[in-house]
Amino acid sequence: MSEVPDALAVESYLRGLQDRLCEAIQAFEPSRPFVSDRWSKPPESPLRGDGDTRILEGGDVFERGGIAFSHVRGDRLPPSATVHRPELAGRSFRALGVSLVMHPRNPFGPTAHMNVRFLAAEAEQRPPAWWFGGGFDLTPYYGFDEDVRHWHDTARSACAPFTDSQGAPVYPAFAKACNDYFFLRHRGESRGIGGLFFDDWTQGGFSASFALLRSVGDHFLPAYLPIVQRRSSMDYGERERAWQLYRRGRYVEFNLVWDRGTHFGLQSGGRTESILMSMPPLATWRYGHEPEPGSPEAELYERFLVRRPV
Repeated sequence: MSEVPDALAVESYLRGLQDRLCEAIQAFEPSRPFVSDRWSKPPESPLRGDGDTRILEGGDVFERGGIAFSHVRGDRLPPSATVHRPELAGRSFRALGVSLVMHPRNPFGPTAHMNVRFLAAEAEQRPPAWWFGGGFDLTPYYGFDEDVRHWHDTARSACAPFTDSQGAPVYPAFAKACNDYFFLRHRGESRGIGGLFFDDWTQGGFSASFALLRSVGDHFLPAYLPIVQRRSSMDYGERERAWQLYRRGRYVEFNLVWDRGTHFGLQSGGRTESILMSMPPLATWRYGHEPEPGSPEAELYERFLVRRPV
């Protein structure tokens, strides 16, 4: 890996990204401001550092939204961070990131998730390791072809300037990784329609990898906000609301059972409220529920929560 990583530059970008995300989302909720919950870990804590968790609750457009920045340090990488890189087990680490989850009130509006992060791991008498990761994905409750095309076209644009070590475009690999990652293996179904996902990224050195992270972070708002604008004023009733809450249950299942970010935060002694800000305010579970054949709810499974060739 070439170049010395500049953690201060990463932190500056991430803090600015959090501000820009909050400002754009706040425009939908002028009377319901984000609440900033700044926190810090005590020096004697196994996990040290600080962060700023910004929460919006009970809005007209967003029932709940969270946009969080964190910068933490620890003496030992948690198991979730070394599953794919066992050679790093036992190293101290630094982790910086911004995470976003938005849960619209209207069932026709999709839940959106975005995360961009930087990790560095160090050990005495061994070269330091660092990498970037992140992406964004969309979880609709009702499918709209227009929204799917827009989402994936914007994701493709975010990746357009970048190639892998073989000179191939990164978008196909990132899109496939997103489909593979956001999958409820215990149910055999996708969480949503995909997007982008990458991890352990160092390709081209620090500057090139950091540029990729910035491009992904900067493309989230143009990917998501036009969809929110189209769907937030659509009429809905009890049926659509009940389906939204039922599908939100799948979102909870994935985050608690499979999500490595949740596991990393909890295993490293992170701040529980900030880690679990991604949870929807309401969700339901129904035993053995199947949507009515030919219904818009069934169409979500049949046409949208399917893996398509990238």
